Order: sequence, then structure tokens, then C-alpha cells
Amino acid sequence: MHIGMVGLGRMGGNMAERLRAAGIEVTGYDANPQNSEVATLADLAAALPQPRRVVWVMVPAGAPTAAVLEELGRVLDEGDIVIEGGNSHFEADQANAAKLAERGIGYVDVGVSGGVWGRENGYGLMAGGSDVDIETLMPVFDALRPEGPREEGFVHVGPVGAGHYAKMVHNGIEYGLMQAYAEGYELLEARDDLVPDVGAVFTAWQRGTVVRSWLLDLMVRAIKTDPGFEEISDWVDDSGEGRWTIEEAINSAVPVPVISAALFARFSSRQPSSPAMRAVAALRQQFGGHATKAAQQA
Repeated sequence: MHIGMVGLGRMGGNMAERLRAAGIEVTGYDANPQNSEVATLADLAAALPQPRRVVWVMVPAGAPTAAVLEELGRVLDEGDIVIEGGNSHFEADQANAAKLAERGIGYVDVGVSGGVWGRENGYGLMAGGSDVDIETLMPVFDALRPEGPREEGFVHVGPVGAGHYAKMVHNGIEYGLMQAYAEGYELLEARDDLVPDVGAVFTAWQRGTVVRSWLLDLMVRAIKTDPGFEEISDWVDDSGEGRWTIEEAINSAVPVPVISAALFARFSSRQPSSPAMRAVAALRQQFGGHATKAAQQA
């Protein structure tokens, strides 16, 4: 099998290498000419065997993805398939699929989890699309997923949009898990008279406990790399999928207090000073005469 890969960054580049290691031929295109194997998307399409060409897109969601899909719609033909493997919104997938369908081009959305470790360990894949398209692409999915039972690393979630919907919820859960580990870390650090080595506690949790996980393993790795996290800022970005998860929860009237709190905690990390907490301090002073700190002491 021979496929095209658009976007050869940290994820796309590693995925291409894992596919090649499994015997699948990959021709890659990247906006950076130094990383690209062909000059244009038209050249990429021309390099792939017909009929039923397959192109996997791994570029940032939003305008970059839209531009690539627009161009692929011009250079691919009826019967070809585009896989959108970025973190697009599931409603955008449905619009993208409808537009490509006008030319008879299939569309499959795949949520991809595994990060920079996926090349070695395999990727968790959540796919949305038709049964026919998914069956056609199974050799690609089998090459990318982890070893072991297929159902433990790959799922055909449903129609177009379902793959990215599942990945959105996956990332929302990830927000909550990371926040819980982080809060536990800070609580242990706060009692250094009782717990002089927080890293040792997290390390001990890796085996036999109910909180063990790959994220916990990565937490231990991070602590060992930078004890006390002195070399990193407390500023935390969000990819957008946490926000989409909460928006969808509101639309479906599903309570998600943990995921919501985790997202809001990321927002607070970006404030050098919190206007809301200054207001709380002022109110406590007004009604109770509670002590406050001058701004330069904070």
C-alpha cells in the first residue's frame, strides 16, 4: 500500500516513519521545503498509485487544514480518500466531507492519541467514516495502532465527525486527569516536613495502586527531569478541545465539573495577577476586617 502524508511535524513525521516500518510506502509533503519529498500537493497526488489514492492530513486545525483540504479537492479524483487526522471540530468534519463528496472523494476523520511516543508505542485511533472507507484503510490503521487486540487501540466510532468527537472527549478527560495529578503534587509539596521526597511517592504509585497510568509514568519522568519544576513556567495553554468538550456538555445538558475546573485552572495560570482574587480579598476586608497584603507584597 502507498499513501500520501501532508504535514511532517512531530506527529505526522513520526507516523510516516511507523507506517514505513510496517511496510507501507509513504510520500510526504510539508509546507517546509526542507522536510518535503515533493514540491506541491499536486505533485503528491501524482506520485500516488491510482485508483483509490489515500492522503492523510496532519496539519493544525482551522485555516491550515481548510487550505489543504481545498487544494486536495482540486487535485484528487472520484474514489480517492482523504483522512483528516488533526484535531478539527467534528462539525467542521461534516462540512469538509460534504464538500469533498461533491467530487466523489471520500473523507474519514481520525482522532490520534499517542503524542511523541506514538512512533515507538503505537497510536490510539478513533475513526469516523463509512464502513467501506474504513475497511479500505484498515492496513494503515493496523500499522499505526499499538500491538495487541485491534479493539484496544482502534475504534470505528461512527459516521464522519464521530472520530474527532471521541477525541474531543478523550482530551477533556485528559485535562481532568492531569489537573488531579498536579493538585496532588502541590498538596504533597506543601507538607515537606512530612513528605521530603514527592517524586518517590509518585514513583511508588506506578505499580499496584488504583491511580497508576501512563500519565502518572510521564509525571514521574517529568519530576526526575526537573525536580521542583524550577525550569518551567506555570503558564499552561489549551488546545481548544477542552473548550469544545464543555460547549458540547452544555448543549447536551451533561454535567462535567471536573473537566470544567481543569480548563479554568489553565486560564488562571495565565494571569500574573488575578483581578477576581483581588476583589475577593477586598470583600473579605470590607465585611470582616480581614488582613490583606499590599500589591507589592503579593
